Amino acid sequence: MGITLSETAAREIKKIISEQNLPEAETRLRVGVKGGGCSGFSYMLDLTEEARTDADEEMDSNGVKILIDQKSLLYLEGTEIDFKDEVMGRGFVFKNPNATHTCGCGSSFSA
Repeated sequence: MGITLSETAAREIKKIISEQNLPEAETRLRVGVKGGGCSGFSYMLDLTEEARTDADEEMDSNGVKILIDQKSLLYLEGTEIDFKDEVMGRGFVFKNPNATHTCGCGSSFSA
């Protein structure tokens, strides 16, 4: 199942890659979690040109290559990343079926 991007999120990632003049064929979205945040774990998103390592899983969603380390995948399996551009804010939104609690800001969770 892995990680999926909504069409809106994939479009925004591709737009950022283009705006930053990154090489489209080599650029990947690195997704992960780290300890911290008000609920225990924080989501991480980063664009990288680094190749996949033995510790990574690589997948593709709506034309965007995604890298995720195997430890983070335990917490993010089945997560959909969306992008919202609304009056109250603009940014990526995680729909994580493994989260037992999320904070109000949406950037941290517990599992």
